[in-house]
Amino acid sequence: MTRSLTSVDSRCSIARSLEVLGQKWTLLIVREALAGRTRYAEFRARLGIAPDVLADRLGTLVEHGILERRAYREAGEREREEYVLTEAGRELTPVLVAMLEWGDEHRPTGYGSAALPVDTATGRSVRLAFVADDGREVAAHDVALVRGPGARPL
Repeated sequence: MTRSLTSVDSRCSIARSLEVLGQKWTLLIVREALAGRTRYAEFRARLGIAPDVLADRLGTLVEHGILERRAYREAGEREREEYVLTEAGRELTPVLVAMLEWGDEHRPTGYGSAALPVDTATGRSVRLAFVADDGREVAAHDVALVRGPGARPL
């Protein structure tokens, strides 16, 4: 059951995002979709998620425009639906890469990274970076969040 945001939280982009993405399974489904999986059975097999939880999370992702349902039919089978990332879903890539990098740094397993971000055109490694308007790269510890125009007045 999803709790509604308070009027204070509703102005916060992070709180609004977490209302949709804040469940563990939700981001893991997006991770699998970014890896090319689209079918219910694929998500279920890869994640070991309970069917009711998977159905709920897929519904939430569709409802909020992160995935879209598309009909498909295998030869000799009945029509089924697959779940395909939308542009909004693909734009979650940096969020997942940031979590991947943070987890590798602050929650290491001793086995190395389970995934590596690469340029699809070249296969070469890529990394996330903050880039200033003048093109200069800025270290994460030199970045701060300041009040934006949509912030609640003090």
